[in-house]
Amino acid sequence: MEYMGNEEFWNNKFENRKDSPLNPEKALIENIMYFKKGSVLDIACGDGRNTLFLLKNGFKVTGVDFSIKAIERLNIFAKRANYLVDTKLIDLSDLNALNEVGVFDNILINHYRLSKDQLDVIGSHISDGGILFICGFGHKHKVDSKIRKDDLIQPDDFEDINKLFELIKYVESEDDRGFFVTYIFRKIKK
Repeated sequence: MEYMGNEEFWNNKFENRKDSPLNPEKALIENIMYFKKGSVLDIACGDGRNTLFLLKNGFKVTGVDFSIKAIERLNIFAKRANYLVDTKLIDLSDLNALNEVGVFDNILINHYRLSKDQLDVIGSHISDGGILFICGFGHKHKVDSKIRKDDLIQPDDFEDINKLFELIKYVESEDDRGFFVTYIFRKIKK
């Protein structure tokens, strides 16, 4: 699935950004207390605004993205701050892209909509009691030339993961960028 632009679009976007990361996602800052201490997989991490925030807060983070320019920038920003970060170049349009990433205490998906097939296996990548944190443009966001309907997080995206996860918090918010949703799930202990 092509999400909000192809690889060339994102490589150009990251290459032309100023020489500092954006601020971390507000919803992440406000809800970091829900995260289980330990490791985080930051899916579609971009150039690392959330990864850097998590590293600063003591988490061990692996960031994955399909943009080589984003990964290069994240590694530069992490090195400047003396953080150790694991980065992987992964194309999430490949349904098997996450097969080899391992198991984490938390998974963060910010401004990316995983396919239902990928969500079906996400539980195998989170430890018991771990957090699945999903935030992005939600179902009420106004579709435009940059953000398509297919990019919007829908309430029924998560109907198949309810066997493995409990929803512990849901937030809707709106600002000048549009309509956002935040879902915080905890993996049910077996």
